[in-house]
Amino acid sequence: MNTLLEYIRAWGHWIVFLLLEMLSLVLLFRYNAYQGSVWFTKANAVAGKVMEWQSNVSAYTHLSEENQSLTARNVQLEREVAALREHLHQLEYDSTATERAMAAHLQGLKQISAQVVDNSIRLRDNLITINRGKKDGVHSEMGVVCGTGIVGIVSQAGAHYATDIPVLNSHSNISCRLKDSEYFGYLRWDGGNPLRAYIDDIPRHARVHKGETVETSGYSNVFPAGIFVGRVKRILNSDDGLSYKLEIGMSTDFARLREVIVIENVENVKANANEDETRLRRHENKTE
Repeated sequence: MNTLLEYIRAWGHWIVFLLLEMLSLVLLFRYNAYQGSVWFTKANAVAGKVMEWQSNVSAYTHLSEENQSLTARNVQLEREVAALREHLHQLEYDSTATERAMAAHLQGLKQISAQVVDNSIRLRDNLITINRGKKDGVHSEMGVVCGTGIVGIVSQAGAHYATDIPVLNSHSNISCRLKDSEYFGYLRWDGGNPLRAYIDDIPRHARVHKGETVETSGYSNVFPAGIFVGRVKRILNSDDGLSYKLEIGMSTDFARLREVIVIENVENVKANANEDETRLRRHENKTE
């Protein structure tokens, strides 16, 4: 206590001086408009600068969280852009033009309309069952198509129902060609995405471009040439690096497949045409 009293006695006049200065400053800035305005402006500037420093320090300490948030947002935006591109491609796709082209290629072939009564897309070896069979003229090795393109091949036929091997089956092996460059290969499905299949063994010197149309080659007796299959999505290297492996975006959405058309074997059409020609010649010979 004595020490405190001695301290006040020694520095009392300075303490009184500081208190009077503080009191005079308060009276000056409070009761004088100009001085008060200057003090308010300077005080706000200093306070604003201090708060700015605090904000910068806080932002710096949270940079890691901000980067993670921005990365997640970028990933989301990239997915949305990819989805919009795919949707735009579907909107630009003219299904009526494909159906007209399909009708032109199927002209002259026997066509049997059928409905899909059972369908799978998640298995390695998917199958499709349709409500047409032998009594409707359906038999094995007949092609199956729909309004948007190729579907598969009839495997077995009963009296009223038939089982088809679609493209989404590891045993499916359909000869296809690139419409622009006319290089051909065999369409295979490796499982997974039901809208993607692959064509192997395209030579390295082939000029292939993304978006190129893929169609049936006509080299088999099942499908005529020109049936729409899909479009080239990606150009990949084969496992041995000696050729290209093309990723094909399928034109047929098997998840929404409801109506199909079974078409007569091309070889049968040729045979029937030859028989008709032979009969006509015999008739002409008899007439002569």
